[in-house]
Amino acid sequence: MSGCCGNDHDHDHDLNLDGVYRKVLWIVFALNAAMFGVEAVAGAVAGSVSLQADALDFLADAGNYLIALYVLGRTIRWRAGAAMFKGGAMGLFGLYVLGYSAYMASTGRMPEAPVMGAVGALALVVNVTSALLLFRHRGGDANRRSVWLCSRNDAIANVAVIGAAALVFLTRSHWPDLVVGFLMAALSLQSAFQVIRQATGELRHRDAALPAE
Repeated sequence: MSGCCGNDHDHDHDLNLDGVYRKVLWIVFALNAAMFGVEAVAGAVAGSVSLQADALDFLADAGNYLIALYVLGRTIRWRAGAAMFKGGAMGLFGLYVLGYSAYMASTGRMPEAPVMGAVGALALVVNVTSALLLFRHRGGDANRRSVWLCSRNDAIANVAVIGAAALVFLTRSHWPDLVVGFLMAALSLQSAFQVIRQATGELRHRDAALPAE
């Protein structure tokens, strides 16, 4: 009986944690969706590759949080499949930013440093808040890990955007903005690889655990 009681307690504890995690996901979804709109407009006005890249990342993250909400409480196959989808989306985002950086390099347009710095600082506040809310939920399966990695990457990217804004202002060159855009793309590709690799391992482990027919 003690074992059963212990299992019931663990089950109730897991359900409670899932309920908290669900609320956290809704909060960070709303924050990311709002910041996508802000950065998309600001990036276009400022002519900034790094702001445009960060805006797309906010959009991708908002979608990722919705997917995480949908698969919460579902089987490992659903969660791992969702993580693989999100990993693929992160990879496509990285490739897009690489292409956009190359295009902006060919135009030679100078981004507006004050807009970059101000919006980058606002985005940093939003992403640090999201990362802190998700910190205790960063462990577990690939799906939860992918959510945490997205928030962590965004906070790192915002620090880089602010730094790029300062360098653009000081050097009067568009190259700091382009370099940050390239680095953001590389970080996205690395995270995509990590998430897909973990999700693939979880699916293999699940299949190996299934009884043979």
